[in-house]
Amino acid sequence: MSRLAALGGDIGLGFSQDQGRDSDDRRIDTRVGPPVRPMSNAPKAVEILHREILLDDFFRVDAATLRYERFDGSLSEPVRRIRLDRGDSVASLVVHSGKGAVLLVDQFKYPTLDVGNGWIVEVVAGMIDPGETPEAAMRREVREEIGYELTHIEPVSTFFLSPGGSSERIFLFYGEVASDSRVGSAGGLASEGEDIAVREYPIPEALAALDRGEINDAKTIIALQWLRQRHERYL
Repeated sequence: MSRLAALGGDIGLGFSQDQGRDSDDRRIDTRVGPPVRPMSNAPKAVEILHREILLDDFFRVDAATLRYERFDGSLSEPVRRIRLDRGDSVASLVVHSGKGAVLLVDQFKYPTLDVGNGWIVEVVAGMIDPGETPEAAMRREVREEIGYELTHIEPVSTFFLSPGGSSERIFLFYGEVASDSRVGSAGGLASEGEDIAVREYPIPEALAALDRGEINDAKTIIALQWLRQRHERYL
């Protein structure tokens, strides 16, 4: 085990079962981790007056009319809020321990097309399937996207991506692979229309790309900043 891998205990967040979606939701809840921990003792009361489903496809979009507790203890006037819900996802910064290299993936992401060129270089990531734990989902995604079995995995953090509109959380991991842990070809699942290229960067080069502003994916930026702290202090 590398010195980077040995850091596990002091940075991880444990995973446990939390509350799922409303009881009338026919989907299986994949949000299996703990709530993101608040930094302040914010008011807790929320009164849902009405809720309706606007879209139920790959994503689910619902609208709620609600009142929430203000900081002075009173309830707000009724307000309408919209939420995009697709469950939770996982992501992992994967390092090849024998090469000292970061393994990122390059693939087409349609939502970025109108504000970018459509392709994103990012950490390995994917959705948590029904019945999966975050760690099991992460191991599966690493096998599917880059063709390796993880030799080490540890949790880094859990966070919301865009809490102003989406309920999605990402369970971020650090993982390691080795030459002898290769279990298949890379590229993703043809059944899902994936076409994934693996991009290998020596750790200093990956951090330099971050500094040059060449990484534009939030979870990848967080993961590389985490790696920078550990790399400079422990390697």
